[in-house]
Amino acid sequence: MTQISERILVQAHLAAKQVETLTPEQEAHYSERIIAELKAQNAVLVAHYYCDPIIQELAEKSGGCVADSLEMARFGSQHSAQTLVVAGVRFMGETAKILNPEKRILMPTLDATCSLDLGCPAKEFSEFCDQHPDRTVVVYANTSAAVKARADWVVTSSCALDIVESLMDNGEKILWAPDQHLGRYIQRETGADMLLWEGACIVHEEFKAKQLADMKVLYPEAAVLAHPESPTAVLELADVIGSTTQLIKATQELPNQQFIVATDRGIFYKMQQLSPGKTFIEAPTAGEGAACRSCANCPWMAMNTLEAMLLSLQNGDNEITVDPALIPKAVRPLQRMLDFTRDAQIKLTGNA
Repeated sequence: MTQISERILVQAHLAAKQVETLTPEQEAHYSERIIAELKAQNAVLVAHYYCDPIIQELAEKSGGCVADSLEMARFGSQHSAQTLVVAGVRFMGETAKILNPEKRILMPTLDATCSLDLGCPAKEFSEFCDQHPDRTVVVYANTSAAVKARADWVVTSSCALDIVESLMDNGEKILWAPDQHLGRYIQRETGADMLLWEGACIVHEEFKAKQLADMKVLYPEAAVLAHPESPTAVLELADVIGSTTQLIKATQELPNQQFIVATDRGIFYKMQQLSPGKTFIEAPTAGEGAACRSCANCPWMAMNTLEAMLLSLQNGDNEITVDPALIPKAVRPLQRMLDFTRDAQIKLTGNA
């Protein structure tokens, strides 16, 4: 997909209706009704770290979990509930369905997509793979079920380095998709021969190195935390580069009292919860006179509202379906990753 066509798709999705702000009384009302519906339907809510804090709080309060996409799916498979309500973006719901095909997977909205997913359409990606049959296909978890089904491996940002390094040691050349920034980071760290698909996350791509350097001067005691989906120039300024859970863990373990965070600001909920005495600052997302598209907050994650969630539960709307013919193909690369991390005793701690 060309960058122009990808941007057209992204802009079309961003034209969706803006989320309305609720009063505290309305939030409490919706939360109570959602918890009642979850109990009545033998359902559990799993939410991603990038969701609105009220959604994350509700997931914890109702006996669900807040995690990365694969841990969300794994939690769902181990939970007795027959319905999983996935608050996140569509590929997360698909991953939950692939790993839990016997369960009903609901989402507050099916319009919540991802620029990485949009920027890697299955047909074009498959044709790209066919042009390079000598390469092992490794895809990031932030992809559709159809793209996963075309892959040899699925990885998260927490295990990608180890898996690519292992493949490199076996003499394999890599075809990587879709995030080019994460791919370049892995390439630099491992020295692997990697052919990169040119996708990007609209949140992380907007972090600006020059403005970040200026911010470091203003906060000289702050540690800079960056997700590896960020551009190389941003990563070069970071004290810690890691997945969502790895960044959260860093805020607990480092002695710093201030952190400049280059990832979606939804993660601040968990960081503040686990390190209440510390200060978290958003990394800058736009240069002088420039407008940001995401402003450190995924617009599709923001579509996971209390109102939409209640309607989905009440009406049974927005159920995730995956072509049954795709599931065995998509499970295979996911299972390879799970087996690898189990054997290597690597904890799966975060992807998007």
